[in-house]
Amino acid sequence: MLGKMMAESGGAERIANTLINLFGEKNIHWAMMIVAIIVGLPVFFEVGFVLLIPIAFNVARRTGKSLLLIGLPMVAGLSVVHGLMPHPAALLAVQAYHADIGRTIAGLIIGIPTAIVAGPLFALMIHKYIKLPDANALAEQFVQKHGDTEKKRDLPGFGITLFTILLPVILMLVGSWADLVFTLKTLPNDLLRFIGQSDMALLIAVLVSFWTFGAKQGFNRDQIQKFCGEYLAPIAGITLIVGAGGGFGQVLRDSGISQQIVATARRRRACRRCCSAGLSPR
Repeated sequence: MLGKMMAESGGAERIANTLINLFGEKNIHWAMMIVAIIVGLPVFFEVGFVLLIPIAFNVARRTGKSLLLIGLPMVAGLSVVHGLMPHPAALLAVQAYHADIGRTIAGLIIGIPTAIVAGPLFALMIHKYIKLPDANALAEQFVQKHGDTEKKRDLPGFGITLFTILLPVILMLVGSWADLVFTLKTLPNDLLRFIGQSDMALLIAVLVSFWTFGAKQGFNRDQIQKFCGEYLAPIAGITLIVGAGGGFGQVLRDSGISQQIVATARRRRACRRCCSAGLSPR
């Protein structure tokens, strides 16, 4: 919904135009990597992907370049931040294993070159040999199309657009500081933790977008409702598949089948070791 509102209001095109003007069309793949690293630092991969994918589609359309050249650097930046840099996922592992957080920062030494090689450099090499289909159903949901058929509206400002996109990031960052600012199990602490959850942060951003990308740009209530309804259809199938997979996994755990599979695998592994050693398995 946030991506749809951004596209319909022209916010995604505003970001695309600004990035193109700032970095130039020849260096736009470097811009996407840098933006992905910045946006991905405080949020998980899937949240950053949802925030940036509308911008990637619009940048590809404005520059006429392959989506691979735009999308691969974005995904590389998000992936490297998620796995190798001081990120919520990495910090969670640091706390679980009581590791040295100072050494975790050394991931920057590996992460930045990895993002460069796997992102812009690899995209420059591979996009010449892989041709994507011209029609993309998902891109049509995000690309701003009003300029060709209607009188072009004023695009939202870069500042307000960037604020709306980064609002979930800001809220999650504030939520992560809850224990440092307020005492545990107090109302302010619980409130910051609540708004800092990824689901709530994205929901708040969507509600804010109804004003920044909706009412402020001249859309009425019925139009905003129509935009949100249009995007529910293509995402419903993905949600159903993911939900069904999670439900099936829970059934396997609750029924004990998963433990039985693990036990069987361990017995088979023990048998192989005994046979290789010339022993008789129990």
